[in-house]
Amino acid sequence: MPTPTEFNLHRSSRVLEISFDDGKHFTMPVEFLRVYSPSAEVQGHGPGQRVLQLGKEEVNIDRIEPVGNYAVCLFFDDEHNTGIYSWEYLYKLGENQEELWKTYLDELEKAGHKRKVRPS
Repeated sequence: MPTPTEFNLHRSSRVLEISFDDGKHFTMPVEFLRVYSPSAEVQGHGPGQRVLQLGKEEVNIDRIEPVGNYAVCLFFDDEHNTGIYSWEYLYKLGENQEELWKTYLDELEKAGHKRKVRPS
């Protein structure tokens, strides 16, 4: 499994860039990372129990802390900090970002939630 070589958090644009030792590079919005947190609060305790996260458009990351040599904990400014993002999980999010983002947007629409988009 590839391991990260670099993390760059861009607070103003709320984007986290991650480079891996296999040459892959992912740019992921903080909202995406928050709504796909690996925590039980978001994922539930079994298949099909994921909880749709609403109102996370403006969330940001306060800090990133290493967890051993295999993961990081992302501390979000909405007080969420219980997800341990393993290298494997971050890589999977990066590789499947387009599909996962579409799934999230579809789930929001089905729930009748309108995303608050920040003006450009």
